[in-house]
Amino acid sequence: MTEIKTRNIISRSDLPADFIFGTATSSYQIEGTRFGTCGASHWDSFAKAGGTANFEDGETACAHYEKWEDDLNLIQDCGLQAYRFSVAWPRIFPNAAGSVNEQGLAFYDRVVDGLLARGIEPHLTLYHWDLPQYLADNGGWTNQDTTQHFGDYTEAVMHRLGDRLKSVATINEPWCVAWLSHYLGHHAPGLTDLSAAGKAMHNILLAHGRSLDRMRSMQSVTTDSNLGIVLNMEVSTPSSDDPKDIAAAQIQDGIYNRWFADAVFTGTYPADVLEHLEPHLPANWQDDMPLISKPIDWLGLNYYTRNFIKDDGSGQFPFGGPVVPESAEKDPTRTSMNWEVFPEGLTYFLTRIEERYAPNIPIIVSENGMASFDEITDGKIDDVQRVAYLQSHISAVNDAIHKGAHVKGYFAWSLLDNFEWAFGYDQRFGIVHVDFETQVRTPKASWHWLRNFLGS
Repeated sequence: MTEIKTRNIISRSDLPADFIFGTATSSYQIEGTRFGTCGASHWDSFAKAGGTANFEDGETACAHYEKWEDDLNLIQDCGLQAYRFSVAWPRIFPNAAGSVNEQGLAFYDRVVDGLLARGIEPHLTLYHWDLPQYLADNGGWTNQDTTQHFGDYTEAVMHRLGDRLKSVATINEPWCVAWLSHYLGHHAPGLTDLSAAGKAMHNILLAHGRSLDRMRSMQSVTTDSNLGIVLNMEVSTPSSDDPKDIAAAQIQDGIYNRWFADAVFTGTYPADVLEHLEPHLPANWQDDMPLISKPIDWLGLNYYTRNFIKDDGSGQFPFGGPVVPESAEKDPTRTSMNWEVFPEGLTYFLTRIEERYAPNIPIIVSENGMASFDEITDGKIDDVQRVAYLQSHISAVNDAIHKGAHVKGYFAWSLLDNFEWAFGYDQRFGIVHVDFETQVRTPKASWHWLRNFLGS
């Protein structure tokens, strides 16, 4: 393997003995909707409309529905202690009739039991973006009725699985669900509508609150009452010392990071963003804030990169956006998604959560990883850049712990190369390579590095 040089390389023994290492996936990205009984989601229609690279979708993906035992063996063989996965809402409620699909629940039964049999902790996410199409047809996340349906879905899943789960997250990355999908238009449903985005920014949090409330009422079937939400955060750095760029970066931080964390922990929205979004929020939105801000047991943080923000000169909210440099293939400072490798940002957010929002709350790094230019040579994938990325970000976690953050675990994204949303199958985040034609799995150098690291 090519020699790798990174800062602050640590060993497993440098982290607390009870610190958990795991890996993560999501249902639509790996399962294959053509297997078993699974209803349509808005990602299927988004792909058909050309919203994804080459019109690709999750119909086959990684065929995890059939190969789940092989995939759990890869987790076990790597020495990872935990697995974060999601349930496909359309697999549980395939159609608008509202009847629960027993076949779908039975699949997740097998997965959970399979994890426990291998000594791997099951960490469940209820919503990782695959909204049933029949709900999308009725307004999706712009319609508050969807939040009630999410409560019903939560209850059905938890009745079946809740007695065996280590933790449960309600929502994965609400910024992506709301802003990226309804204002920037990059994800399903592909809208570029500020009014729709405003409603979704609130309703996705209301869904979290209603889901949490349902689970709290089912205390007897939720292991350790270990309930939370997963927020993604991204560093917003002004592109210059110009006051306008500084102001634009502050608004970007408010939309991306503070909007959701403020709501969950303080029951308020940040004033600098609320000034512009309030006209687009649902009527009587204030009445929902006590439910949205009910206490959680832990917080999941997904972290990947930072952006440099520049004022766009329009004078219109949100006033600016990221300055995207030209892609430099195989630049070690950037990923194949053209995202900057910036581990310092992970330390920053872990300590910011501790200091600004919730001292002593357990924090899980629920996703962290990178897409890289992986190449197979003699049957091997020597993804040295990903190894360096993992090393530097685990070191960043260790730095945060020494600064007082209560970080309890780290989940590498992702176990498998998979369907990468709007990018289709062009971007590979896995520590295990997947040949999408043959479905052959090949552990990469990063998988082998993690196995060695965890055994050290």
